[in-house]
Amino acid sequence: MDMHTVVVGTSGTTAEDVVAVARHGARVELSAAAVDALAASRLIVDALAAKPEPVYGVSTGFGALASRHISTDLRARLQRNIVRSHAAGMGPRVEREVVRALMFLRLKTVASGHTGVRPEVAQTMADVLNAGITPVVHEHGSLGCSGDLAPLSHCALTLMGEGEAEGPDGTVRPAGELLAAHGITPVELREKEGLALLNGTDGMLGMLVMALADLKNLYTSADITAALSLEALLGTDKVLAPELHAIRPHPGQGASADNMLRVLAGSGLTGHHQDDAPRVQDAYSVRCAPQVNGAGRDTLDHAAVVAGRELASSVDNPVVLPDGRVESNGNFHGAPVAYVLDFLAIVAADLGSICERRTDRLLDKNRSHGLPPFLADDAGVDSGLMIAQYTQAALVSEMKRLAVPASADSIPSSAMQEDHVSMGWSAARKLRTAVDNLARIVAVELYAATRAVELRAAEGLVPAPASQAAVAALRAAGAEGPGPDRFLAPDLAAADAFVRAGGLVAAVEPVTGPLA
Repeated sequence: MDMHTVVVGTSGTTAEDVVAVARHGARVELSAAAVDALAASRLIVDALAAKPEPVYGVSTGFGALASRHISTDLRARLQRNIVRSHAAGMGPRVEREVVRALMFLRLKTVASGHTGVRPEVAQTMADVLNAGITPVVHEHGSLGCSGDLAPLSHCALTLMGEGEAEGPDGTVRPAGELLAAHGITPVELREKEGLALLNGTDGMLGMLVMALADLKNLYTSADITAALSLEALLGTDKVLAPELHAIRPHPGQGASADNMLRVLAGSGLTGHHQDDAPRVQDAYSVRCAPQVNGAGRDTLDHAAVVAGRELASSVDNPVVLPDGRVESNGNFHGAPVAYVLDFLAIVAADLGSICERRTDRLLDKNRSHGLPPFLADDAGVDSGLMIAQYTQAALVSEMKRLAVPASADSIPSSAMQEDHVSMGWSAARKLRTAVDNLARIVAVELYAATRAVELRAAEGLVPAPASQAAVAALRAAGAEGPGPDRFLAPDLAAADAFVRAGGLVAAVEPVTGPLA
């Protein structure tokens, strides 16, 4: 585990801290200010709990059952019951990093002092994270309104020592056994605490933050593969001139064009033609790469703004205000997060689509400007990369299906009390699949483009220094170069791992300088 420590205060957290805790096992500590805020808000809840007037979440039922006043002797049972009954997820387990993000982000809101949770409950949440205990959370159960109720309930169940969780060794065991093995005492929930542990957008937000980190790498990688394809197709880099992009000043477009231009610097292939009839213009998939990649980059920036606002938020219902009021609200609704999750799935699908079109062009002897059919060693005897493009096309087709928005749907629940829901969890889950697919799609283009560049080099044309660096690094990563047909899946898997881990960007930046 990473020895880095993330300190949770009262004012939210950062995307970098979410990734550190979720993916890299960073330790979590509560700040002194957070402990003080927790204690102060708990005093307000305790005072309200002692009054005869009903207060939602403190001395009433929940959702459509909020009209019932709950007597003092039943309130601890009420809080246990909301966790047990709401832990109703089904289907496969979600990934460990998603659950850790879910728990950490719930702790972030609890530490704000707006939830009325006792300091010892927050400390137990931190202890479970630091012990590497991961509650079993299931794929299905959240409608993304009143937050990610079922996923968060499975996490709260672990805090109570109930249900199942995965230990740091990867073994799933009863949660009570895991807590005992790490010296953690299960919590006994009091007024409002069960509800406060469940009412948040934490699952969808955690998945958004991690998708943004992955997509940033993939967009830079796609700029590089687009440049390699342009070079292999003997295209012109004149369309990347800064003055052309300055007159349509979308920031992402300019950044993508600049990345491509840096990769192509010093190339002996760009603008070179195999005959005396040079092309006036390259195809859209080559010429318009900065416009498509750039529009996606701008969408990432918008989604990052939304994520930043949500990371600074205290999402609960009801909330404890500094003046002592405990007020019901609708801040748990996942619409802001759900919309950008869907938007990211759309731009990821379009990026995958344009990557596939360039790959197909590289393989088609009628459009590749002198490259062998399917980049095969002995076309006819060898099939080359014919079926690699099939695989890429299948991935793109799935990406298009995944681009259908989840947030446009709503199924009323809780006896029509929760009559409009966000489906943000579903938007996040399909985006994770889309991001995985996009990495594979970019990897196939990279594999084809590097093979094509090497074939051009064999003809005596000199690729750009950055292209040479990309080729060398990919080959070192286990994806072999041109030659007779061989078992192709391992090469594609190696290219996928190389792209996914940021290897392509790392390979070219020593030549190009830092890329956007």
